[in-house]
Amino acid sequence: MTDHVTTHQAEEDARNEEILIWLNGRVVPKAQALVSVYDSGFMLGDGVWEGIRLYDGRWAFLDEHIERLFEAAKAIDLDIRLSPAEVIAAIHETQAANAMTTDAHARLMVTRGVKTRPFQHPSLSRQGPTMTIIMEHSKPKIPRPIRLATVPHMRGLPMTQDPKLNSHSKLNCILACIAAEKAGADEALMLDVHGFVNTTNACNFFIVKKGAVWTSTGDYCMNGITRQKVIDLCRANAIPVFERNFSLVDTYSADEAFLTGTFGAQTPVSTIDGRSIGTGQMGPMTERLRALYKDLVRA
Repeated sequence: MTDHVTTHQAEEDARNEEILIWLNGRVVPKAQALVSVYDSGFMLGDGVWEGIRLYDGRWAFLDEHIERLFEAAKAIDLDIRLSPAEVIAAIHETQAANAMTTDAHARLMVTRGVKTRPFQHPSLSRQGPTMTIIMEHSKPKIPRPIRLATVPHMRGLPMTQDPKLNSHSKLNCILACIAAEKAGADEALMLDVHGFVNTTNACNFFIVKKGAVWTSTGDYCMNGITRQKVIDLCRANAIPVFERNFSLVDTYSADEAFLTGTFGAQTPVSTIDGRSIGTGQMGPMTERLRALYKDLVRA
């Protein structure tokens, strides 16, 4: 058994040493894609991001990802200064520069830009936003199902830091991941403010019980695009699906559990807090949903 894996584990690809990165309107070599230490993202985590995947020449659900990026930017009062069409054009420019056709992952990041002084107030960011697109050859390689451990770190209330924002400020999730690793797991299972099962530090979380698929209400987690696609696929294929509150008691007795995310699509879970989930391997429902999702991406 591999000692430790992550939901974003990919095959090694030497081509990633020579990638070209889009930075503020220019496509530059990786070594030249540098940002100021005065940048709001570096200094304060003040920014938003999106991840997208390239399958067979097409970026999956691109319009939905770009819409979410602009919604997040508006929520934090950040002017991207590009239209959605211009951002999409930048993605295609970066893809062409890297000659990528499939099995690629892009991370779009927008920060409030370079500050005039090293302090918090957003008015100190006067030079306009910093935007970059990192695009890598990336084929998921997860050798076994993921092991999860429940951690004390929660996804909080919207009036603190809304968990629906893909913000650069990810310390809460990073601390959750560290706690899970210290407990001997791969990633963290996080509860909501009421103690119900919510999400992991990096992905949305689902269980399968008696032929039905369950996930959280979505009130305290990133409402992932892949998460919604799985819910839609269940409804379109007569698979009972519920967005509901459920506890660790429900989770431990599940027949299957899996994670969803842009990178790994549907990733099976083997154990939670040392308890085997089902057979500990990918279950038939997870396998079926994977196949339905692949068909959806192809379509």
